[in-house]
Amino acid sequence: MPQAFTLENGVEVKHHDVGVVEISPPTATKDIVISSGIHGDETAPIELVDDLVKEIVEGRFVPTERTLFVIAHPKAIHAYTRFIEENLNRLFAGENDHRNEECVLANRLQCHVKEFFSLSVNSEAEHSRERWHFDLHSAIRDSKHYMFAVIPASSHATDIRPMSSFLQFSAMDAMLLSRTPSSTFSWWTGETFGALAATFEMGRVAPLYKNDMTEFEPLKAGIKALLSNQTLDESTSNQTFDIYKVSRTITKTDDAFTLAFSNEAANFTFFKEGETLAEENGKEYVSEAGGEAVVFPNAKVAVGQRACLLVKPFTPDLSLPLYVNVERDPGPIAAS
Repeated sequence: MPQAFTLENGVEVKHHDVGVVEISPPTATKDIVISSGIHGDETAPIELVDDLVKEIVEGRFVPTERTLFVIAHPKAIHAYTRFIEENLNRLFAGENDHRNEECVLANRLQCHVKEFFSLSVNSEAEHSRERWHFDLHSAIRDSKHYMFAVIPASSHATDIRPMSSFLQFSAMDAMLLSRTPSSTFSWWTGETFGALAATFEMGRVAPLYKNDMTEFEPLKAGIKALLSNQTLDESTSNQTFDIYKVSRTITKTDDAFTLAFSNEAANFTFFKEGETLAEENGKEYVSEAGGEAVVFPNAKVAVGQRACLLVKPFTPDLSLPLYVNVERDPGPIAAS
């Protein structure tokens, strides 16, 4: 049942649903959604969110920004499985029919986020508040970049340089800029609400409470800095930060689809120009001019879903606004 209480420091805590908790300080300049557990076997994000909420409720950390914390899929978490019937992170594109529990859950989560962001437009001053969304995941394979973020494409003129600053401040390894719409949670919040949104990949999957959470301390420190309205100075991080743009998406259109390399290949594995990447009913996909790296390769996805992202290094001019535009190269283009 929904319940609410106010801490001695004035922070209000509202329990909206199983795994959905809103933190509301007396004043705020940002509305932030931090979600985890979209895939039940990606447990480090769940532990991170749980720790943050505990610190707030126990008064050990006092945020200044309004935040919605989400642990999305309890049943899949308890079963230690990615999903029960359907990939939840492909169901955020509006109202779903009720064909399975993931569809029902996606509808509920969209309602909670819509209400959370809608409450920030009650006045002109509140309408100007920044909206953020971090959807925290863990990769199911090795990666050249242990910690990276995927920035979804949007038809909004949302300058993502503050997100880039946050990622560097938090010692993330890389940022990947998308070019096509999708139906992921972070795409939906970016496209629907103009939020600064990203899907974070935090290391590798592991059983619950078997993660080395010290690996994620810089990210946790970055989140706490954002939640307490501290300046995010990326120059304080000495870590290399790489930026990529998606060059192509390979979609599986038939069960005959196969990858030309191991399904366990690490994210950001590079293929030279002309090397074969995949094959489907006689159609061959080869690496384009200059070569391409693969991200999220998976020949076992359902027909119609993304089987692989192909990416190239990208160096934007960060003296200019950086927009991640639908079907265009990222850069200083205000709308798609």
